[in-house]
Amino acid sequence: MHASVLSAVQIAVTFGLVAWMITGFTPLPGRWLRWKMFCRATFTIITLVGAKDGRTEPVNVYEHLSPGSFILGPSQLQTILDHLTASGRYDRIDGYGRVLSARGEQTVEVRGSRVVL
Repeated sequence: MHASVLSAVQIAVTFGLVAWMITGFTPLPGRWLRWKMFCRATFTIITLVGAKDGRTEPVNVYEHLSPGSFILGPSQLQTILDHLTASGRYDRIDGYGRVLSARGEQTVEVRGSRVVL
């Protein structure tokens, strides 16, 4: 009798964990980041072009993040753009992309080194 009670508790706990894991992926709105681990994260996927003295080149803002970091929100993006233009590396940076968050997907533009949502 004792072994069957333990077995019933294990089965109940297992089903409870499986149900919790399944529902953990679905309650938040939006197409992206439904898993609760990412519900407060904001990711920016963006393509940028920097201009200096009439020449243009692609800008990779992700190389300016800490090693191993991949979460880049609009405010962090603006900070990196300010650094790149203030340092004289570029006169102007423009681009387009998407911001993914718990609220869903938004388009983002960079015009004249300014982030525009």
